[in-house]
Amino acid sequence: MQITFKNKKLCKQLTQSKELNKMGIKRAKLIMRRLSEIEAALNLTILRKIPGPRLHSLTGNRKGQLSVDLDHPYRLIFVPDHNPIPELSSGGYDWNGITKVIILEITNTHE
Repeated sequence: MQITFKNKKLCKQLTQSKELNKMGIKRAKLIMRRLSEIEAALNLTILRKIPGPRLHSLTGNRKGQLSVDLDHPYRLIFVPDHNPIPELSSGGYDWNGITKVIILEITNTHE
């Protein structure tokens, strides 16, 4: 899957070892693993089948965003990078059609 980042600062934070390690070794390793899993997946259907990331759609003021687990309670947040976003006729995302994502942030979505 193709990954882009919300901005250059976030890209640097999540792809350069020196910056990643500022978040702690455990989280840095998980971020690298999650980015590798996303990149290796052909689409979101494949990513959903991997139990570790626990890919899920968010609700409320984060509706439309997707999340994978890092170290509790932190999550890697992203959105599909398609225009228009592939959707099912019955509503919701067409997980097979989503092959590009934009990484938005790392946050605690439960605050």
